[in-house]
Amino acid sequence: MSTDTSQTAPIRAAVLGYGFAGRIFHSPFVNAVPGLKLTAIVQRHGETAAEDYPGIRLLRSAEEAFADPAIDLIVVATPNDSHVEMAQRALESGKHVVVDKPVAGSSSQVRALMALAQRQGKLLAPFHNRRFDGDFLTVKRLKEEGRLGRITLVDSHYDRFRPLQRANTWKEAGGAANGILFDLGPHLVDQSLALFGIPKTISASVRHERDVTAIEDAFDIVLEFEQPERRPLRYECHATMLAPEPAPRFRVNGTMGSYVKFGLDPQEAALLNGSRPTQLGSPEPWLPEAESSWGTLTLATRVTEPILVERGKFPTQTGDYRRFYANVRDAIRGEAPLEISAEDAFRTIRLLELALEASDQNHTLTVDFTE
Repeated sequence: MSTDTSQTAPIRAAVLGYGFAGRIFHSPFVNAVPGLKLTAIVQRHGETAAEDYPGIRLLRSAEEAFADPAIDLIVVATPNDSHVEMAQRALESGKHVVVDKPVAGSSSQVRALMALAQRQGKLLAPFHNRRFDGDFLTVKRLKEEGRLGRITLVDSHYDRFRPLQRANTWKEAGGAANGILFDLGPHLVDQSLALFGIPKTISASVRHERDVTAIEDAFDIVLEFEQPERRPLRYECHATMLAPEPAPRFRVNGTMGSYVKFGLDPQEAALLNGSRPTQLGSPEPWLPEAESSWGTLTLATRVTEPILVERGKFPTQTGDYRRFYANVRDAIRGEAPLEISAEDAFRTIRLLELALEASDQNHTLTVDFTE
């Protein structure tokens, strides 16, 4: 991916919101990609954005960013229930738009935003950043290389331990897009789509597990994919807020072996501890995972009886959220297709809707994305 921006004016970006998403996942990575310029941050109260990024324009309202002709790209990092309104107004203002997940609370809203972006001739990109997690990139590599043989099962977990409902946060308030299904579900479901395409069927359990909770706080989604010769592939997505001992982040079984990976990609933890990503293209690395956190690869060296296997640590691919914004930059310039499209956001949200429907009906549903 090219990082030579010497002959091209930078794409000037404004980040709407400086809460968790804007502060941790968006501003640092926009700022770390050559060819993008973090020009403005909307922070309604306080001065921390300007302290963190001296020289940026500190705005107090989204309207200021929409009205500024110097802004080319709007990053929507506001609470979930405002994503659609903010993205719509940004597109109507003639800006390219990145929207934090979930893009919307319904697939029909995503379709409406897609139509608006097409009319405006602007890019609409969902921030499905977990495509650039090291664990996912490692699973993708193993699949592409065929190391595990034909994959039969993917078990994907995103577990937390939050037994008490948190006060004073919109993430724990009731609302269509605020529960754990629309918080963590987009990551897990989008990864399944990226690996295997459209599933054949979906079943799910979406539920309330904690003693006190205003949101659904656990889910299990089972996607069935059909492979050549009608061999099944089962892809399970799990999340809960009651996991003091988390399950493996990934367990992948195949006809020739398995891969098991515990722990999350280290980028989020590093950012929370005050680290900043280095500039993309610079010699300083960002951010290889410690060898102690690598997953375990088990491969059959002989499949006839007695079966022999070899087991050992397998290096984790280096995750890099900068790659998301580098691709957005290149897509705006017309130099590359958008790697994660608005269609991906539509399919992800539609699968979450089907998960709710399947859970309510206690029934397996056929997946159909046609309208």
